Amino acid sequence: MDIRIGVTHAPREINIEMGDETDRESLKSQVAAALSDDDAVLWLTDRRGRDIGIPSERIAYIEIGAPNDDRKIGFGG
Repeated sequence: MDIRIGVTHAPREINIEMGDETDRESLKSQVAAALSDDDAVLWLTDRRGRDIGIPSERIAYIEIGAPNDDRKIGFGG
């Protein structure tokens, strides 16, 4: 599952590839809890085991991809 996070005052998004075992509803709850407090930090662990922390006051939006989202390469649709 891929997550895209828009950060205020930053020209690029943060893209995180989560592990296959990531529970979508649990992730949404974790995001909601972090966004409810401006002093919180949203901590996510990517597929490689790296921890990524984003201050909740800087989050503009979060897009959660489909759990079995197939990646497309090339020009085909």
